[in-house]
Amino acid sequence: MTNRTGRPLLITDCDEVLLYMVTHFRDWLAEDEGVTFALDRGEFAGAMRRTESGELLEQAEMWSLLNKFFDGQMHRQTPVDGAVAAMREITAHADVVVLTNLMDFRQETRRLQLAEHGIDVRVFTNQGPKGPALKAILDEYGPSRAVFVDDLAQHHGSVADFAPEIGRLHLCAEPLLAPHIACAHVAGHAHARIDRWQDAAPWLIDWLTRSDATKTES
Repeated sequence: MTNRTGRPLLITDCDEVLLYMVTHFRDWLAEDEGVTFALDRGEFAGAMRRTESGELLEQAEMWSLLNKFFDGQMHRQTPVDGAVAAMREITAHADVVVLTNLMDFRQETRRLQLAEHGIDVRVFTNQGPKGPALKAILDEYGPSRAVFVDDLAQHHGSVADFAPEIGRLHLCAEPLLAPHIACAHVAGHAHARIDRWQDAAPWLIDWLTRSDATKTES
């Protein structure tokens, strides 16, 4: 597909960036699955236990429950504070697409989910590191400038490997997770770490609209 607009381009993740996920996942596990999900850890491993016995869930069951959530519980998800307004503001200056790590068959469900919350954008699904998928999006759009937003440090590292020329903003809007995850800015893989859209939107618009090719770190 050819869609080379030449406009600036924002490529953003969804969960914990545009929509809250883990708190809704936690509540559903407690209500329907008899599982306690501790949010004071930066990763799923070791975070999910049977409420009655305290038994740690095996990794395969953790992933099965996560898939079950996305199969039937995505309607629980709510917009991140400030995200809808930020997307509205940014689309006046740039194209916006979502790059989300979901199975491909959930692409249309995610697109409709976001549209229902007022974020009507194109959605790309991906599995694994996001660098290769992001590079394909850049090749299709041919943007004058581009910025990537994600809540997980490893995806910033992957994008830095495949598209080092674009801006990278680490944003984790879930306050119960943000203090516990690795920071891509500290690791040198993101140009800034900003966890509130009220502060992130001006940073992104500045990056996307500045005429000079050199961007300064924050």
